[in-house]
Amino acid sequence: MSFNPNNCRNESEVESKLIVTYLLPKLGYTPDSWHQEIAFGNIRLDFLSFRIQYIPLMLDADSQMSIVIEAKHPKEKLDRHVRRLKRYLTSLSIRYGVITNAKEIRIYEKVNDDIQLVFQCAGEELETRLDEIIALIGRDSLKSLKDPENLEQKDSNIDLLIPDLINEVSIQPDNLATSEPQSSDISEPQKIPENNAVNLQVQSDVTVSSNKPNTMKIIAVYHNKGGVGKTTTVVNLAAALSKEGKKVLVIDLDSQANTTFATGLVKFDDEEQDDLKDSNILHILQSEDFYSIAEVARKSNFCNPAIDVVPSHIDLMYYETELNQLDYSRMILIQKLAEVQDKYDIVLIDTPPSLNFYARVALIAADYLIIPSDLKPFANQGLINVKDFIKKVNGFKKQIGKKPLAILGVLPCKISTNAKFVQYSLPKRRETIPQRYGIEIMDSVIYERDDLAKCAEQIQIVGDMEISDPISVLDFKPDSIAAQEFEMLAVEVLEKTGKN
Repeated sequence: MSFNPNNCRNESEVESKLIVTYLLPKLGYTPDSWHQEIAFGNIRLDFLSFRIQYIPLMLDADSQMSIVIEAKHPKEKLDRHVRRLKRYLTSLSIRYGVITNAKEIRIYEKVNDDIQLVFQCAGEELETRLDEIIALIGRDSLKSLKDPENLEQKDSNIDLLIPDLINEVSIQPDNLATSEPQSSDISEPQKIPENNAVNLQVQSDVTVSSNKPNTMKIIAVYHNKGGVGKTTTVVNLAAALSKEGKKVLVIDLDSQANTTFATGLVKFDDEEQDDLKDSNILHILQSEDFYSIAEVARKSNFCNPAIDVVPSHIDLMYYETELNQLDYSRMILIQKLAEVQDKYDIVLIDTPPSLNFYARVALIAADYLIIPSDLKPFANQGLINVKDFIKKVNGFKKQIGKKPLAILGVLPCKISTNAKFVQYSLPKRRETIPQRYGIEIMDSVIYERDDLAKCAEQIQIVGDMEISDPISVLDFKPDSIAAQEFEMLAVEVLEKTGKN
């Protein structure tokens, strides 16, 4: 059987025509030794193959997991997905990972806490280089292979290959769900029949409590220029982090309340029905003793899993001078966030596009900063003001014994998808940021796509009234390129903040 990469027109065909029909059989993996759409906690794998397959499967130093295989759309660049593959291999302690879009095949090997490229070829070269791939990750080649890292783990009595995630995984095929329960006295593991090869779920039977204290990360998203994609970044990044299994709180500190609207909290048609005016971020900042975050935050079904949102309100603009005169005003958010540090993993703060009091409050409370930018001239010139603003904020943070802001980088946002622009202009604009302004630029890029606009324009009809009912792009079109961009941004943020 031969393989032609031109026959793969989408991700589904990469999976079926390359991986299932061609690659796995050539590598010696029979249907009872590989599974598709596997879930380990918040990690989702396209394909996971095994040297030997048993029920229940214990994830310890003797586990027989061999390789992860990730399929991408033929138009997708593989470089964008290497960071996620690294997370899969290091989190699950799997030695090899394959990533392919049919036009290119890459194999990475886990080395300590990193991965390195060990094989690469074009899809049209696959047949001529198949022997090299078989020698590297063929089932027979891996059966006798012992990972030195795993042996060290075993000698150290470290039985978990997925720390703080799961310690026993049982595989339950869908068509065995109604079968009779087996006795717990059975000592021989049961082989999975061949016809149970697809669509298996891997679920944790035991929750392992971590001895590490929860270290909530607070991230402000700020630029003093408007229209650079700040709100879009906040809400969809929040959704992506939520889907990574993180407990997320979003705080809207902009009187325009764009994030409040974007997360679907505005369910009224006029001011008489306004149910936000009596409990929003303004009340948190006005009171030392009342209006805790737990009281004011509202659950938003903007995405699944849901996130919590502290709403903003237009009234915020009328109280800026008054709040600025209060001694405790700049510290109040720090205090109230400390009260919920065990409830959330990530806090995202949307800020006003200005150098005002509310922006200062956000940056003082934050540990990290993301600076969205369309990389156009005015946005770039604004970075000078942003740097000066950060310097002043860090001066105040030093006085109160708080660490300075860690800048995660400038995030390219609302970037044109024009092919010539992406090929020629975008690289030059990216280079300009660190060279001219001395600020790191993030690896992720958020392009201007129709799906981002459409998901924000969703509505629902209540009686005679149309109510805004936006959803995240990850829920609107989970397989879209826009959704993938925010997934990659979430992975980058988690890595840079140490929450992965």
